[in-house]
Amino acid sequence: MGEVHEAGFRPAWWLPGPHLQTLWPLLRPRPRLALRRERVELDDGDFIDLEIGTGDGPSVVVIHGLEGGLDSHYAATTLAALATAGFRPIFMYLRGCSGEPNRLARAYHSGASDDLAAVLAYLAGSPDGPALAAVGFSLGGNLLLKYLGETAEPRLKAAVAVSVPFVLRDAMLRLNMGGSRIYRAHLMRRLKESYRRKRSVMPDLADPGLDAMTDFFDFDDQITAPLNGFAGADDYYARCSCRPFLQDIQTPTLILHALDDPFMFSRTVPAADELGPGVRLELARRGGHVGFVGSALPWRPAYWMEARLVAFLREIGGAAPKSVD
Repeated sequence: MGEVHEAGFRPAWWLPGPHLQTLWPLLRPRPRLALRRERVELDDGDFIDLEIGTGDGPSVVVIHGLEGGLDSHYAATTLAALATAGFRPIFMYLRGCSGEPNRLARAYHSGASDDLAAVLAYLAGSPDGPALAAVGFSLGGNLLLKYLGETAEPRLKAAVAVSVPFVLRDAMLRLNMGGSRIYRAHLMRRLKESYRRKRSVMPDLADPGLDAMTDFFDFDDQITAPLNGFAGADDYYARCSCRPFLQDIQTPTLILHALDDPFMFSRTVPAADELGPGVRLELARRGGHVGFVGSALPWRPAYWMEARLVAFLREIGGAAPKSVD
């Protein structure tokens, strides 16, 4: 059985409520990083692109969330924090998210753990690997936890998952409620744009009537599920939600989650007896979705999430922080 602890996070008093915690980090400046792109050719004929950092420290793979990428507010900042701590960060784009449509009709989705397995196998044979650990955000966290729970011998010594939608159907329902609909509208717009770009190079793909779609169930039922071999949205949600896989995780894994996350219900959070012996779930009462902004001084934010995940990975990997001249 795993462990559930109260997180050591204290939210900034000047960012009350889940929405300000979620939205404030969007204003963060993105650091400039020295990265080189590398393409992983997959066995099915498709590809996944990586952005690989410099340095010779242990490699840590970072996986983005729904319609995310290197420009996501948490991406470059996490890569920079890992590099400063002495790790070599490697950013993994999910299929079709690196600025170029992927070659197959298949797309990325919350349960595409086979793509992560392929990337980790590739890194194990490359000068940049093998990966010590992986960090997944939101959808990427769900994918990472599913991989750890279903894989007999994962190619990772540690993992961190942040703001995970443990039950995909619950997340879909929560995003149809109240102020959370602002996130639904934004993400649905991004999903539709991505599918239109894909159809521009694959005109044989079905046109399901994107303009009439209003929520994730419609999109997942008519696009995500058929493109990826599921019987429908309900089948996709049932087979790809990470919660049933948590009990089988042996790898040291830290999950960071806020009970007020506007992307999901607090009741969706698993209990200790649902967690495998490698899992430590740290729960904050507040913090929003991939937010966790602290500091007692107005307009002087402290980003607890990055500090916590780096501290956890340093305990596992022992990387030495880089000196600052």
